[in-house]
Amino acid sequence: MIDVIIAGAGPTGVFLASELQLQGVEALVLDKEDEPTKVVRGLGLHARSIEILDQRGIADEFLELGTQYPLAGFFAGIIKPQPQGLDTTHPYVLGIPQTTTERLLTQHALELGVEIRRGTEVTGVSQDEDNVEVMLDGGTRLRSQYLVGCDGGRSTVRRQLGVGFPGEPSGRDHLMGEMELTADPAEVAAVVAEVRETHKDFGAGPPVDGVYRVLVPAAEVAEDRTAPPALEELKAQLVRLAGTDFGAHSARWLSRFGDATRLADTYRTARVFLAGDAAHVHPPFGGQGLNLGIQDAFNLGWKLAAQVNGWAPPGLLDSYEAERRPVAAQVLDNTRSRPSASVTTWAGTAA
Repeated sequence: MIDVIIAGAGPTGVFLASELQLQGVEALVLDKEDEPTKVVRGLGLHARSIEILDQRGIADEFLELGTQYPLAGFFAGIIKPQPQGLDTTHPYVLGIPQTTTERLLTQHALELGVEIRRGTEVTGVSQDEDNVEVMLDGGTRLRSQYLVGCDGGRSTVRRQLGVGFPGEPSGRDHLMGEMELTADPAEVAAVVAEVRETHKDFGAGPPVDGVYRVLVPAAEVAEDRTAPPALEELKAQLVRLAGTDFGAHSARWLSRFGDATRLADTYRTARVFLAGDAAHVHPPFGGQGLNLGIQDAFNLGWKLAAQVNGWAPPGLLDSYEAERRPVAAQVLDNTRSRPSASVTTWAGTAA
């Protein structure tokens, strides 16, 4: 029987697996996708996340591939001065694409001996007093002592548990992607600056190797919000807001997202836990989701390992929810103030 099965091979899942493996606990990671996503969902690591990576001796790998940006305060569209005297050796935001973060965390997990099975979807979950049974597509069944759902906002594990996910539905949609623009960079910068005077959740560039990261508000663009976005949709929104589509072409990827805000009723149901976006979702501006997930994993990992290894004191596993759920609730309250209008920095990170 496997010690811990983790559903979801994103940053939260693979980092949790690494934390368990460091304590001698066998972790198996399952993911329904055949390969990691190419969509860059987040652009920055926060100070606490960098501290965690530093504690594990892997921060330098991230620092070499990222760009350090000074911290600044943002709330409800108001920019505050840089905080002084922070008790950290990493008083900055590290601009680094989430795809790179995921790749480095996956590499770390594999080096520790974590097994990751891709193209393997969890379709059912049941449990008793002693173990958890996980059903996979194709009929295979696996048994483990514990299961952790790190399988995103539409978490199958959460739905199988019947855990409520209350909150506010999405009221604002956005389209985002990476693409090439034929317009002159100076023209793009000037037009973007003008549009952002009234639409802070709009941006393009500056280019990296000729590729721009473009963001546009897209309310009521698509009747079916689950449908994959098309470049023509994004170009139409550029024309509507900026009067030009900047000659956008050759999109590397496109993504549609909203600003729904939800928090799981509980992070634990007996032998099954939730972490990352499976436990909390909110507007992605600012990179809080990625960082919350890494910090969830850091908190849960050693506690779950202690339980499996037989030395956890009573109540230790329950302290995961007691400590992490209030943090997520605070972040959700912050994002409800709609700071997204000002937190996106088009220099390559999100503050």
